[in-house]
Amino acid sequence: MEKKKVVIIGGGITGLATAYYLQKEIKEKGLPVEVKLFEASNRFGGVINTVKKDGFIIEKGPDSILARKASALKLIKEVGLEDKVVANTAGKSYIYARGKIHSMPEGAFMGIPTQVTPFALSGLFSPLGKLRAAGDFILPKGKEKADQSLGEFFRRRLGDEIVDNLIDPLLSGIYAGDIDRLSLMSLFPMFYHMEQKHRSLVLGLKKTMPTPPKSAKKEPSKKGMFISLSTGLESLIDEIVKRLDEGTVSKGTPVEKIVKEQNHYTITLANGTVEQADSVVIATEHFHAQKMLSDYPFMKKFEEMASFSVANVAMAFPKSAIKQDIEGTGFLVSRNSDFRITACTWTHKKWPGTTPKDMALLRSYVGKPNDQAAVDLSDDEIINIALRDLNKTMNITEKPLFHVVTRWKKAMPQYNVGHIERMKSVKESLTKELPGVFLAGGSYEGVGIPDCIDQGEAAVKKVLEFLG
Repeated sequence: MEKKKVVIIGGGITGLATAYYLQKEIKEKGLPVEVKLFEASNRFGGVINTVKKDGFIIEKGPDSILARKASALKLIKEVGLEDKVVANTAGKSYIYARGKIHSMPEGAFMGIPTQVTPFALSGLFSPLGKLRAAGDFILPKGKEKADQSLGEFFRRRLGDEIVDNLIDPLLSGIYAGDIDRLSLMSLFPMFYHMEQKHRSLVLGLKKTMPTPPKSAKKEPSKKGMFISLSTGLESLIDEIVKRLDEGTVSKGTPVEKIVKEQNHYTITLANGTVEQADSVVIATEHFHAQKMLSDYPFMKKFEEMASFSVANVAMAFPKSAIKQDIEGTGFLVSRNSDFRITACTWTHKKWPGTTPKDMALLRSYVGKPNDQAAVDLSDDEIINIALRDLNKTMNITEKPLFHVVTRWKKAMPQYNVGHIERMKSVKESLTKELPGVFLAGGSYEGVGIPDCIDQGEAAVKKVLEFLG
């Protein structure tokens, strides 16, 4: 029987998970299918990138995985890294707003109160802001809508202060976007349905969230809701690559064009080589996918889709250099503040295993939607911005022992209002005009590591169904 060929484009976590699970299915079922993966850069892993220096473990990209999403832990176990899983320390987190640091109010779910008292006592909001937030209890439910921005939705329910000082900093830490443009139905459709069913978001959350048992008071858990690997997240990438058959993956091999022939696809590489495939999984950013499929007008829809840049700077210090320390794991920054950083993680407290004893590791981010130029500043300028802002809340008396500045260009795809319709339209056109070509990755249906793995697994099912 003639072998079918599947080409995967992109060697980030999505493409590698696709290759891993596809190869697994091929071996378990004895399928006559060959797999090839092409990565344009000189390394695998995409935004997952770990640096080890002087006893520090520094994540240049994401530093954690949401534990409740099972797909990442499943893959970690499959590649033999279960004994390296660590949970973050569940310390206090803060928000800088109204000129100072405030504790995150207890009982907040994505910034929405589930307990009234902590919000009533919080200095994050003015008395008028608190009164406006209480409007959620009496306001009618919104009109039915196909989509709306997160900002529009939450401002209507809770008012500007809750959005600007709490919800926006929380969501910006995940999506690095403009809350007044990001799509509610793409990112948090459950809140829309909650409002439609329960009218009040606060009451809806109280009814739908599990109530902790009243018997025997438990000690608060010291474990947080995120996991990582004691060897760094890039070790997951290394272990997946090790398990792929020799000759499966190629790095430093950009793909320039994909064209449908009669019963197969011709894939032109940047070095002039031409590959043929029966099915293709494009596990790259949307703008790369659009360029590779530039012969097909329906892909122009992705030209409307923004993708923001972000930079982070990790700085190592002796603990003694931080004179005015704050007990907690980090802070987010309100959009109304004069800070240019958007957040700071006290990595040595959140992930103690990353940092040698008596040392501190701080990781700050720059690159707000309205301050994209910050990403292109020199290392020294980014460090100075970070230190200037950090010293508004702390007292750091020395220059860092060393720093690692990372610039992620166009790495944060924006699921703005209309994203669901755009994806539906593109998928329908792919099915009709390019059967056997599938999209997977952070630009499409979820940006987190587990979301990308889920999309890789879904792509494997679609490929095998298509190949029959």
